[in-house]
Amino acid sequence: MYKYGLLLFLVFTFLVSCKGKETEKQQPLQENDPIFQPYEALVLSSGKLLRVDNFPSKFITPRPVDIWLPNNYSQDNVYSVLYMHDGQSLFDATATWNKQEWKVDEWATLLMNEQATVNFIVVATHNIPDIRWQDYFPQKAFDYLPNKEQDSLRAAAKANNFSLEFKADDYLKFLVEELKPVVDRTFSTHKDRANTFVAGSSMGGLISMYAMCEYPEVFGGAGCISTHWPGLMPAEHNPLPEAIFAYMNDHLPDPNNHRFYFDYGTETLDAHYPQYASDVDAIFHQKGYTDVNFKNLKFEGENHSESSWQKRLDVPFTFLMKR
Repeated sequence: MYKYGLLLFLVFTFLVSCKGKETEKQQPLQENDPIFQPYEALVLSSGKLLRVDNFPSKFITPRPVDIWLPNNYSQDNVYSVLYMHDGQSLFDATATWNKQEWKVDEWATLLMNEQATVNFIVVATHNIPDIRWQDYFPQKAFDYLPNKEQDSLRAAAKANNFSLEFKADDYLKFLVEELKPVVDRTFSTHKDRANTFVAGSSMGGLISMYAMCEYPEVFGGAGCISTHWPGLMPAEHNPLPEAIFAYMNDHLPDPNNHRFYFDYGTETLDAHYPQYASDVDAIFHQKGYTDVNFKNLKFEGENHSESSWQKRLDVPFTFLMKR
């Protein structure tokens, strides 16, 4: 009887194990899936870039999406996935509007070669400059403003011909419901939360935080670099930071299986960010986050630019995706 029970236990364990592996299998492409094509117009330090020029979407304005694959990419291996915003600024300074870049390919290659991070690929969604703010501002945070403040901001926006047509919820639906499934069917990826990350800077930092709060079952780590807490242009008596903090206080995900990285410099636009550091720290600590799963780092003398972010990109990468 003991041997029979042990045999049943071993068979059950094997079946459960097989079921777990089945969920990691790459599903076949669907008929209408966009096809990522090799893109050689950018100068890379390492790896390979593929692109869909206008990724179709029923939620947002179509835009280019790039996939960066490391040198050793193979369908025989399985990779974590980092989703990054402002994709046109990540890889090649010769192709950007300000001739600066993040050096994502350089840092990713170095860190993986040193086994400081897990093996990962990067999904780089381009922004559309004219609607970047509407795509990236954490939409539900606006609802935390008093009605009087909402009316005042709407009036100011109208007077300045600025749209308050928020699209962040739709942008995140695009990432989660349209883009991620295609990425997971096209490439050999881990599909679970623990291996899915999101990162960006400035407004891209805000939307990365928002992505974790809105889709805690999808994203396990967020890199929020030079996060633009003012929400709009910095101004006295700006009500938006308090609204963003109130939203965070109500929606931060479980610290047991999520990891947040924030940082800020002290020059140019970043000079407006240190004043919010203590508020951010307090919210996360009250929600049970510790140094193990939360960072909010100050980089003295650094400014609001890709040239500054590229100097410290190893810090968020290793914190979020350490091996």
